[in-house]
Amino acid sequence: MSSAVPASLLAALEALTASLAAAHIPAVVIGGVAASLLGRPRLTQDIDVLVDAPEDRWPDIITAARPFDIEPRISEPLEFARRARVLLLRHGASQIDIDVILGVLPFERDAVSMGQSHSVGPFKIRLPRVEDLMIMKAVAQRPRDMIDLEALLEAHPEADLAQVRRWVREFATASSMPDLIGTFDKLVAQVRSRG
Repeated sequence: MSSAVPASLLAALEALTASLAAAHIPAVVIGGVAASLLGRPRLTQDIDVLVDAPEDRWPDIITAARPFDIEPRISEPLEFARRARVLLLRHGASQIDIDVILGVLPFERDAVSMGQSHSVGPFKIRLPRVEDLMIMKAVAQRPRDMIDLEALLEAHPEADLAQVRRWVREFATASSMPDLIGTFDKLVAQVRSRG
């Protein structure tokens, strides 16, 4: 499974995983790394991780990361995090950027709590359930996310698509973006027609 993650990312991924464990911060790796491991391997040059941590624990994430050669990549990381809900970090040795997404939505907290352990090289990381990653990709809607979603649908025909569709519909309603559900349904139909 580690072959789906470029060697340049492995050291940063191991350091991040260890630092979050040291801080007792529940987390799942998402983004390109998760899409590569759960779907189709692809190039990614950064790490995205979703955490479930109240605001008073955000400084602990930074403090716990330092012994693992992970530092903020901007001067006021907590101030930025309060606005954007993301801590911008960087692993020193590899110069890999790390985005720590500070989950606040019930869906995000559930995705973290339902995460599953996967072996990557000599260590383990937690990834979201494939359905939760599908939801994240369907809602993000960027071209790269749609390619990732297609790969996840192809790799996991057993996934609970009714559950995915329910969440996509909820996000579509909440964000006044009705096209989300239509785009998802169209992609599912395309993948099924090829299967």
